[in-house]
Amino acid sequence: MIIRDYYEILLVTKTATEEDLKKSYRKLAMKYHPDRNADDPSAVEKFKEVKEAYEVLTDARKRQIYDQHGHDGLRGGAGMGGGGQGFAGGVDLGDIFGDVFGDIFGGRGGGGRAGPRRGQDLRYQLDLGLEEAVSGITREIKFRTLVNCKTCDGSGSEDGKRESCTTCRGAGRVRMQQGIFSVQQACPSCRGSGVMIKNPCKACAGQGRTEEERVLSVKVPAGVDTGDRIRLSGEGVPGDLGGAPGDLYIDIEVRPHKIFEREGDDLFCQIPIRFSTAALGGELKVPTLDGHAMLKVPSETQTGKVFKLRGKGVKSVRSAGAGDLVCRVIVETPVRLTKRQRELLGEFEATFDEGDAANHSPQNSGWLDSVKQFWDRIT
Repeated sequence: MIIRDYYEILLVTKTATEEDLKKSYRKLAMKYHPDRNADDPSAVEKFKEVKEAYEVLTDARKRQIYDQHGHDGLRGGAGMGGGGQGFAGGVDLGDIFGDVFGDIFGGRGGGGRAGPRRGQDLRYQLDLGLEEAVSGITREIKFRTLVNCKTCDGSGSEDGKRESCTTCRGAGRVRMQQGIFSVQQACPSCRGSGVMIKNPCKACAGQGRTEEERVLSVKVPAGVDTGDRIRLSGEGVPGDLGGAPGDLYIDIEVRPHKIFEREGDDLFCQIPIRFSTAALGGELKVPTLDGHAMLKVPSETQTGKVFKLRGKGVKSVRSAGAGDLVCRVIVETPVRLTKRQRELLGEFEATFDEGDAANHSPQNSGWLDSVKQFWDRIT
């Protein structure tokens, strides 16, 4: 299977800033979101591909590994998370390289890994509607995670007693000689903890942790957008041997809206109008996130004309003021006309003089002139 370059997937260069990555991700996520491409199965895979690339390149450590070693460097590395909640842990590449080269050049020698270790981080994807993201919301989330065993208080021992591992002598690591290389690895007897338990706790089978469903109340600040992340310190997996717990990261995903499309602090929407309103002018009631506003359309408005409503956009978490609501009018051709309406349109059409088209249809007149010049060149 061909694995595409993450920078190529996000349409950015290797010098892209975090803001560049976020801006490109928002556009691509909106383009390939499954809710917008129900009849295109390939969009789901493209959406996942874009999301994976964004998660790697916005993680400073993973990006550094990827830049140096490519996809091979990430295989077996920190968990990529995918959708929904999940553990964001795995093999620590820094430890792998550190152990090997540290032994060769005398960096760590026989330095052990036993002792308190920080718990894994968790990741949860929170889907929000546009209105919720703009105004802010408090949401309860449910997820399954590991917690300290209540029976043994996380010790893993039935009687609370632990002894040093006889294989690694409490170091948590064992040394293996491979030719000229001296390589360290986690002790297979104690799995790197440095301790042995003679009487394992029956409730957790000596693991010190059990799986449990947790419920947390998450306060989402006003103005968040797809790609934003909320960090809840200490709400991840408990650490080993009394180590600090990991963190819980809430990844924000804003669902596509039926009316508005967000880009930064601005909102965009299309407003259909009758051709009579476009010709004669008038006022339109247009929707906004906090109600509605009146839009004055001048006479002789052409389809595609853009109007801005200042301050009717979004005030993001990073902005001092709100953006604009950008309305693009689309002139609609009337359908299902009555007999009388057809007669009136026929009379209206008869009032135009073909030789005076430039006064009434400037775009059509210009187009016909271009066509005539084109035909003159090729004949």
